[in-house]
Amino acid sequence: MANHKSAEKRIRQNAKRKLANKYYAKTMRNAVKKLRNTTEKEEAAGMYPKVTSLVDRLAKKNIIHKNKASNLKSKLAAHIAKL
Repeated sequence: MANHKSAEKRIRQNAKRKLANKYYAKTMRNAVKKLRNTTEKEEAAGMYPKVTSLVDRLAKKNIIHKNKASNLKSKLAAHIAKL
């Protein structure tokens, strides 16, 4: 266990941050899944900017890796082009 007051605080902060990061990552995964399941091109093209914005924000905050964000965005763009 932690021997310093600052270490105990760091443990509390990490737990709180982990919970928030998990929430945002799950929200992103749901948004990506919803876009992938869309069968209409116009609807998917309308959703794409919001999803990419969300993915970019999470990559900027290091919740997901920047390469993962790029891969997701390119795959989603390819999916929309294929519709």
